[in-house]
Amino acid sequence: MATRRISSLLSRSLPLIPSGGKNSYFGRRIYQYSTAAALEVPIKPPVSIEYDKLLINGQFVDAASGKTFPTLDPRTGEVIAHVAEGDAEDINRAVAAARKAFDEGPWPRMTAYERSKIMLRFADLVEKHNDEIAALETWDNGKPYEQSANVEIPMIVRIFRYYAGWADKIHGLTIRADGPLHVQTLHEPIGVAGQIIPWNFPLLIFAWKVGPALACGNTIVLKTAELTPLSALLVSKLFLEAGLPSGVLNVVSGFGPTAGAALCSHMDVDKVAFTGSTETGKVILELAAKSNLKHVTLELGGKSPFIVCEDADVDKAVEQAHSALFFNQGQCCCAGSRTFVHEKIYDEFVEKAKARAMKRTVGDPFKSGTEQGPQIDAVQFKKILKYIRSGTESGAKLETGGDKLGTKGYYIQPTVFSNVKDDMLIAKEEIFGPVQSILKFKDLDEVIQRANNTRYGLAAGVFTQNLDTANTLMRALRAGTVWINCFDVFDATIPFGGYKMSGQGREKGEYSLKNYLQVKAVVTALKNPAWL
Repeated sequence: MATRRISSLLSRSLPLIPSGGKNSYFGRRIYQYSTAAALEVPIKPPVSIEYDKLLINGQFVDAASGKTFPTLDPRTGEVIAHVAEGDAEDINRAVAAARKAFDEGPWPRMTAYERSKIMLRFADLVEKHNDEIAALETWDNGKPYEQSANVEIPMIVRIFRYYAGWADKIHGLTIRADGPLHVQTLHEPIGVAGQIIPWNFPLLIFAWKVGPALACGNTIVLKTAELTPLSALLVSKLFLEAGLPSGVLNVVSGFGPTAGAALCSHMDVDKVAFTGSTETGKVILELAAKSNLKHVTLELGGKSPFIVCEDADVDKAVEQAHSALFFNQGQCCCAGSRTFVHEKIYDEFVEKAKARAMKRTVGDPFKSGTEQGPQIDAVQFKKILKYIRSGTESGAKLETGGDKLGTKGYYIQPTVFSNVKDDMLIAKEEIFGPVQSILKFKDLDEVIQRANNTRYGLAAGVFTQNLDTANTLMRALRAGTVWINCFDVFDATIPFGGYKMSGQGREKGEYSLKNYLQVKAVVTALKNPAWL
């Protein structure tokens, strides 16, 4: 799989099935959706929980405190498992193991080819256990199983094979200098890498961070998101099966203010990589600065524009914009959450966007054909509904959706707003949910200014048939990724990261290797050199 459009599974228009009831929002009629999630008996996941402890120095162990915390099924709010709750003491144990593995262990000292073989064996094991891993990811996260099994787990395999290929191709340069000198650069592993992954793509971001760190010869302490700790523990067991030495990869499940803060503050951690909110990213930078000035890379929030120009094929643009926003229940940092549409096609676009949202299949993520599962938890669920109320109260037109779906779990109706203005909260703040905001624009100069008028700069989408228009927008938009006539195209080779307050540094591709390497200059004086 060289390139995958991660939203491709969501591109189907499935038949509308009445839910059998009437929903209302502030007294107005809301359209029926293609499932009634609360009326369905949840499908039993085809996987059991085997790993719920911390992985430290090659062993699964209880937290030092003995504490556990529940991880919940977002379909029902019921407990899936109780997971060991790591805190500062467990971070200390994990960092000590990683430091010893780096300073004394075989991993940085074995040939890069040997490291690559272990990573390739791991990728083979993930591929072999694809369905089991996908089921656990869906159970803990709520994303459609078909998305997990057919897109995300194969992408993880591809990423690890990509970085396994890089392991023996990391090298420095020989540099010409003035005078009788031999100058070379060495690219050396940075040491112990602390990594904090999010709940919306737990394993995909695991791969983005662990892959390049291991290829460069580092050791790792990884903190999982407290909402989705299970899948990283399972695949880490596969790493041990693949032959990864003890202490090279340590996994601590816990909470940000305890385990996360301890990791970012630790004096023996050499770098931190974080994916999550901009607000938390600021805290991580502060902790890193106050401790040992450790290197930091951040992939943070976004409020990405999706610009539909007047020459666009409206039907194709509607489908792309729909996927750009609703993919992964809208829980995507680069979601196309500000849909700018040219005034000449605005009304047609809004009607078709509304119709597409009404056809969206919402329900049990283990059910075949489901496009949208539940939101991750009650906090996110309530936050999204609050933003929806804000949109209505501020004068945006609620075209469809606008309420919860069912009485069990965290399902929300696919929601579309038109007549959205730039100063509304739904157009300024990251909702992280299935809420599409459609704004109108007149010309390119206007939409460029408005699209860039945000603290974020993670991604952008452009839909046009005019090459000059595409070239103008790709250069004018202040974003780390610009997708043209597509969206959510992710590949192991393509760098991903943000401008402005969407972060610093890049994930994936060759660029991410720089996050895990130090550059050392070595200068040797030459005596009577034959040549310079």
